[in-house]
Amino acid sequence: MKIRPAALADIPRIMSLERQSATAGHWTEEQYRLAFQIESPRLLLVVEASPPHLKPGAEGPSILGFLIAHHLAPEWELENLVVAPAARRKGLGKRLLEALLDSARETKSSVFLEVRESNAPARALYENAGFEQTGRRKSYYASPLEDAVLYRWAIA
Repeated sequence: MKIRPAALADIPRIMSLERQSATAGHWTEEQYRLAFQIESPRLLLVVEASPPHLKPGAEGPSILGFLIAHHLAPEWELENLVVAPAARRKGLGKRLLEALLDSARETKSSVFLEVRESNAPARALYENAGFEQTGRRKSYYASPLEDAVLYRWAIA
């Protein structure tokens, strides 16, 4: 498994993966395409795994997770982090998050995000990485209606 920068050609596999996660931010193909075109810095990463015996004509490496973050100096906004259901609890989300925190350290920036109140695994990931809860947005999410919990990570 390796983490690499995402490419436009990854969009269909990213969208397929995102649709498998009810708690992920659901973007349109156009929104993903725009993420590659925005002039301010973005971090678009994927975790991929190559099948052991890739046959000619096969799809290629599978994407097991991705992260999208936007640098709005002096901070980063974590916009989406998704790990395939079958690949969860194996440290992939932590590795993607650490890549973002490395970028934040390099740019001397904090990181902020919001997450569904009911998304206990994501909240635990963020809290274990040193994020602190800073507030909430009432009824921020729809389908189902739910509060967003706000988190911030600051350079120590």
